[in-house]
Amino acid sequence: MIGIISDIHANYVALAAVMNALDDLGVSTTICLGDIAGYHDQINECCDELRSREIFSLMGNHDWYLTSGNVCSRSNSVNRCIEYQRGVIQASNLSWLASLSSSATIHGLNIVHGGWHDQFEEYMTPSAEYFADIHGSAFASGHTHEQLLWSNDSTQYCNPGSVGQPRDGDPRSAFATWDGQRFTLHRVEYDITATQQSMALAGFDPYYSQNLSFGLRLGAPP
Repeated sequence: MIGIISDIHANYVALAAVMNALDDLGVSTTICLGDIAGYHDQINECCDELRSREIFSLMGNHDWYLTSGNVCSRSNSVNRCIEYQRGVIQASNLSWLASLSSSATIHGLNIVHGGWHDQFEEYMTPSAEYFADIHGSAFASGHTHEQLLWSNDSTQYCNPGSVGQPRDGDPRSAFATWDGQRFTLHRVEYDITATQQSMALAGFDPYYSQNLSFGLRLGAPP
């Protein structure tokens, strides 16, 4: 059985809870669909965890902002978080993030971070038409921070949701598993207060972490 995680966003407390849950499920191999960076302050801890476990990881849009020196055109809040991470990330972790691919086929899965038309930024909606000209029968991507399963007679798609910043109204960390034939969605609780306290100690206003209590995007009203 394969674990599938995505959108950790430097929330190590959430990542640790998910990895413990995967260990309890007996999962020996996990893949990450990107966005290890962004939004929170524990970037080195998250990189260290993935690297120590030798987890195959993709590059997400926030990882690209961090490693390329580019900015997000849609959000100054995103850029504030990336700027902080540029100041604290260890050189070895930055090099590792910069080395990640934007797409792969692994364990029978065709995977990207966003979508197959724009691997970093696309908010894709699965359909038979969408996958008609894309090679494979099992697909997974992240980026939306919302869990989703979709299938038809010949194709299966999974979005595992977000480890570090769920946006579907459920504050629990989200992940998925793949047994080679079908996907299963999972949720696990984590110590949200610990992440919020870590953000405060790093100098961030509660604006940057209060959304975690409600499972919503940054700045969304509860």
